[in-house]
Amino acid sequence: LHFRENMPVKDYFKKMFFGSNEKRGIIMGVVVYVLLITIAFIYLYPVLYMFSRSMMDKTDLLDSSAKWIPSTLTLSNYKQAIDTMDYWNSLWKNIQIAVLPTIAQVFICSMVGYGFARYKFPGRTLWMGILILSFLLPSQTIDMPNYLLFQQLKMMDGSLKPFLLLAVLGQGFKSVLCILIFYNFHRQTPQSLIEAAEIDGADHFTIFLRIIVPLSRSIMAVMVVFAMVAYWNDWFTALIYLKADQAPLPLILRNILIRSEVSAAQSSTISGGYAELNKITEMIKFSSIIVAAAPMLIIYPFVQKYFEQGFMAGAVKG
Repeated sequence: LHFRENMPVKDYFKKMFFGSNEKRGIIMGVVVYVLLITIAFIYLYPVLYMFSRSMMDKTDLLDSSAKWIPSTLTLSNYKQAIDTMDYWNSLWKNIQIAVLPTIAQVFICSMVGYGFARYKFPGRTLWMGILILSFLLPSQTIDMPNYLLFQQLKMMDGSLKPFLLLAVLGQGFKSVLCILIFYNFHRQTPQSLIEAAEIDGADHFTIFLRIIVPLSRSIMAVMVVFAMVAYWNDWFTALIYLKADQAPLPLILRNILIRSEVSAAQSSTISGGYAELNKITEMIKFSSIIVAAAPMLIIYPFVQKYFEQGFMAGAVKG
């Protein structure tokens, strides 16, 4: 169909509703910015809500009308949360169980992905299929065998050995996905670089350390961030393999939230509404969440610039 302007229907309606190309570009830009601001607000709303509630005293917390802006700003909740969580010892334990397994997992996954991408060995396709199929298995199917194995190996002493072994053996956070991303990335590495290094007398391990690792720094940074966030928030593994006095921040935060729910349920049976215990727990609950998440929130902006470059490097190119 054509109209009097002798143009297709879709072009006619574009001209009628949007006008010129310049006007259409302005309208589309406004739509995109409104959409992005809306999405950003949806993601930031829980953080802003918790941050606001963490600086309220118990009067504001129990006042249903005080939702966002507290009548009195207080930082005593943070001090009480730090004391309750034994923050610095828990933070140090959290760093240990997050940093070391992350480094081990990313390094091993990079090596495995490089091996699958560059070397042809018997059963290569079969092992790749098994690797992909294992990605479909829930992690709960191997938690109990791992626990029994580490118990027989006398590793239930509160050390980091179980965490490191799980990372090295490919049972860490999304290890299979990490291997597949590295596999696709290493397939794009120019073969001429490897051949030139082999002519110069470099062995396989030297090629990997001196050529492959520097070339894959951007995608390794992305994998390090994703793995570290997962290890940082992993309270279940710490609950199984660490002692009570070695609990990291996520496990302590979980216990605080559980106590908050229990005390809120008990308060309904006490005359006068909320019990004093529930008041104290509510005061430190939100501040504890902010304090536990603070290290990751501080680190994240510094590695954000590697995200786009890393994802584009590991993407499938047609």
